[in-house]
Amino acid sequence: MPRIDADLKLDFKDVLLRPKRSSLRSRAEVDLECTFTFRNSKQTYSGIPIIVANMDTVGTFEMAAVMSQHSMFTAIHKHYALDEWKLFAANHPECLPHVAVSSGSGKSDLEKMSSILEAVPQVKFICLDVANGYSEHFVEFVKLAGNVVTGEMVEELILSGADIIKVGVGPGSVCTTRTKTGVGYPQLSAVIECADSAHGLKGHIISDGGCTCPGDVAKAFGAGADFVMLGGMFSGHTECAGEVIEKNGQKLKLFYGMSSETAMKKHAGGVAEYRASEGKTVEVPYKGDVENTILDILGGLRSTCTYVGAAKLKELSRRATFIRVTQQHNTVFS
Repeated sequence: MPRIDADLKLDFKDVLLRPKRSSLRSRAEVDLECTFTFRNSKQTYSGIPIIVANMDTVGTFEMAAVMSQHSMFTAIHKHYALDEWKLFAANHPECLPHVAVSSGSGKSDLEKMSSILEAVPQVKFICLDVANGYSEHFVEFVKLAGNVVTGEMVEELILSGADIIKVGVGPGSVCTTRTKTGVGYPQLSAVIECADSAHGLKGHIISDGGCTCPGDVAKAFGAGADFVMLGGMFSGHTECAGEVIEKNGQKLKLFYGMSSETAMKKHAGGVAEYRASEGKTVEVPYKGDVENTILDILGGLRSTCTYVGAAKLKELSRRATFIRVTQQHNTVFS
């Protein structure tokens, strides 16, 4: 029998962080680097826990080269060939601690991933990317896993061997899962609930999707996310895949979801007749080098920490109090 969960669920747009007394004198005092030791693999990672999504427009080797300079992470998309991985490893060995190799859950995906890890053993992280992390087949296949939005599935994936769970169904800017399927969960509430479940088992989560600005990234960390994954915010840059397009005097770049018709035509020859496209293709303004966007995000995060009195990014969730709002900002000049 159908059931309605009447508890209020919130998105990033529904809240603001309440400022608190702070002893910090400058944003420069804020430490954004975090160190994590993972429950199952016992591996340790140190860096700023912001991840470029493993979408083929943004999860590129070029992006990883810049992100690693800031101790930030890139989930490399799964469509690079083994030879391309070898070349990247030879040219940018300093990046390898800050990248993950991505894979689906099929036999050919596993074989390709295994060959990359064998050829480039310095890569220590695997991103298993399946839109529906509730699949029983997927539970048997996990390491860094996604995507789910409920605490009980987070617990199951961690107990099945995953170190980090990717949280988010439908919040992405080029994801159409919610309109095509009616399935989803407001991202702020999903992060709060999933973080609680993960941390109880000494696991970790990634908030994946829904961030439109640096303030949303701060809210995701405030809600308990250990990592935040971004796609749309990193789109349109020089380091993204694809050519710059000129239309009516404006420079643009393509950005599309990995379940979109564009992606499936590119990598699978088209949309299989048994499924629907669950992503869209958009033209985003060309933004130049990603360095400026990185500094904007990190600057916003440091400011958030000073407003709530968190000397370290890891302290942000302990200092966070969210207030419900009906408006995020003054829109007179929007």
